[in-house]
Amino acid sequence: MIPRPLSLIALLGLAGCASVPPPPATADEPYDLVIRNGMVYDGTGAPARRVDLAIRGDRVAAWLSPGQQVVATRELDAGGQAVAPGFINVLSWAVESLIADGRGMSDLKQGVTLEIFGEGWSMGPYNEAMKADAIAQQGDIKYPIPWTTLGGYLDHLVDKGISPNVASFVGATTVRIHELGEADVDPDAAQLARMQALVRQAMEEGALGVGASLIYPPATFAETPELTALAQAAAESGGGYVAHMRSEADRFLEALDETISIGRATGQHAEAYHLKAAGEANWPKMAQAIARIDAARAAGVDVAADMYAYTAGATGLTAGLPPWVQAGGQDAMIERLRDPAIRKRVALEMRDPDAGWENIRLLAGSDDRVLLIGFNSEALKPLTGKTLAEVARARGSSPEETVMDLIVEDGARVGAGYFLMSEPNVELGLAQPWVSLGSDAEASAPEGVFLESSTHPRAYGNFARFLGHYVRDRKLMSLEEGIHRLTGLPAANWKLRDRGCLAVGCHADVVVFDPATIADTATFDAPMQYAIGVDDVFVNGVQVLRDGAHTGAMPGRVVRGPGWSGGAAGDNGR
Repeated sequence: MIPRPLSLIALLGLAGCASVPPPPATADEPYDLVIRNGMVYDGTGAPARRVDLAIRGDRVAAWLSPGQQVVATRELDAGGQAVAPGFINVLSWAVESLIADGRGMSDLKQGVTLEIFGEGWSMGPYNEAMKADAIAQQGDIKYPIPWTTLGGYLDHLVDKGISPNVASFVGATTVRIHELGEADVDPDAAQLARMQALVRQAMEEGALGVGASLIYPPATFAETPELTALAQAAAESGGGYVAHMRSEADRFLEALDETISIGRATGQHAEAYHLKAAGEANWPKMAQAIARIDAARAAGVDVAADMYAYTAGATGLTAGLPPWVQAGGQDAMIERLRDPAIRKRVALEMRDPDAGWENIRLLAGSDDRVLLIGFNSEALKPLTGKTLAEVARARGSSPEETVMDLIVEDGARVGAGYFLMSEPNVELGLAQPWVSLGSDAEASAPEGVFLESSTHPRAYGNFARFLGHYVRDRKLMSLEEGIHRLTGLPAANWKLRDRGCLAVGCHADVVVFDPATIADTATFDAPMQYAIGVDDVFVNGVQVLRDGAHTGAMPGRVVRGPGWSGGAAGDNGR
């Protein structure tokens, strides 16, 4: 179906991008859609081509010469804009927001068509105690948990109806809690074997590999041999390993060495989540970390990283507490924080930069650089948007006492933003050819239940900021390379068959956007503001965004990893 003048170009430029061609079509069978007058970026990093893109069903069916006359049910005039594969969010926390609102608007408005979950915690495998605990800890979004396995959760989303596609890693933290609870213990041989069996089961259900989040208890208690064993269980069927490393500050380089060593041991892809050097004293380590990754890659280790395009991170106020006080889970932590003697010890450790654990609050350098963004308690919600320093002054207590009080009063971790990184380091990281993009945030909308809390602007602007500010304005790379980082690169890293590409046979996940105007508008003062510049988005050949507005369509599917027992890696057609 490719015209002769383009056939050789397409085959050379897109070889290996797709492996399952669309079903044969008769000469007079119409296309469902032809996108005309666009500059087509195929996701490989090759320059754009002025061709028309034909879609039949859920696949790219042909590249056409500009203006070539064909029979099509519908045509879309791209008006000279960029036509690219849908963007892949490699670190998404839309696990609950898609339950509340399957549209995933804040990401969809940036061209994201695939959300990948599983940073340490995954939505399965659960046991009954874990289900009860998860329900008890729910915040503004309330929902039942009828599933038990990770695959069951992903199917639940699709059955409910979602606009984007979804995929997930199985969480090393979730597997640990399933077998060991939340205490500071090491697994014995039998327990570790059961943990590996859970990983293998999740891989059969379509997990992409193992995701770890080692800065947070109880994951903090996992040692390297345990993590390697879980990663090896995933590697048996081609799965990889990705980690929020156990340090991004004082022991950043040592933590990176651990991640590289796990990738070397398994022979599969390994990745560092949201690569950063946190805290001003550690900023020089960013260049050293990049050099270590380059050296490992040169030695044959398949290691890379992802990032978000901001100088501030976001997590809980609990990241400023010592790990030991968090052992045993949230209820045990809150009970300890009510004990005056324990509070005194905790406060002393919270002030000590040499306490032996990673204190994100101190790394921010000032409590004026800690922004409160998420409470469960209605009584505390008016504090949203204030800094920790402001709240401590208003309460007449120390910042340490304020942190403990807020956690106890809220009965939760309390969402907070921390300004930790330097802008030169953000640019240095994003410039690396092996860095992909993840928002590390939910996909919400400025309406309904989402207005009960604030958020980090990366939830509304990460991908648009990357393409607008860093690619177009700062010229860190060409547009075709920037699109590759959002599409073909993560698809290759995580073996996402026929995704992140626009070759014939690729799934028709397509974004039409204006490279001259795409930009983030979300700020820390007003984070719930949609990005601009994305007009039309298609998921599996179905239009979900038309002229910037949602169409009501919910064509999202589960994208399965290499160990999926249903057949070759891909989606299950649901």
